[in-house]
Amino acid sequence: MLFMLDTNICIYTIKNRPAEVVQKVKEFSPSDLVISAITVCELEYGASKSRNPEKNRQTLVKFLAPFEICPFNEQAGSHYGDIRAHFERSGNLIGAMDLLIAAHARSLSLTLVTNNLSEFERVPGLSTVNWT
Repeated sequence: MLFMLDTNICIYTIKNRPAEVVQKVKEFSPSDLVISAITVCELEYGASKSRNPEKNRQTLVKFLAPFEICPFNEQAGSHYGDIRAHFERSGNLIGAMDLLIAAHARSLSLTLVTNNLSEFERVPGLSTVNWT
């Protein structure tokens, strides 16, 4: 494992655009890329609220198949508590789901692949990269 894919990168890959993101994902073996269970929650929600939930759910299942889905565990919870306390002290929170994903990636010492650097770059100790 090297990278954790953020929700937006998964969506780009599912939609097959932008091409540079899809190409970058294809450059890696699925064993080098993981997806957080939190991201799966967001993707499932997106499929469920879409105009064609059954079709989009099938597409999602096919997309997720080659990847390891990492469960959110006690270690990730510990990182979550630390990061949330940091942001509450500074008075400058990030989104709830982003906070969970950041904690998960940091707990596994993975680089988070995202195009949402404005949120994630503020997380102490989290490695990020933008493939867009």
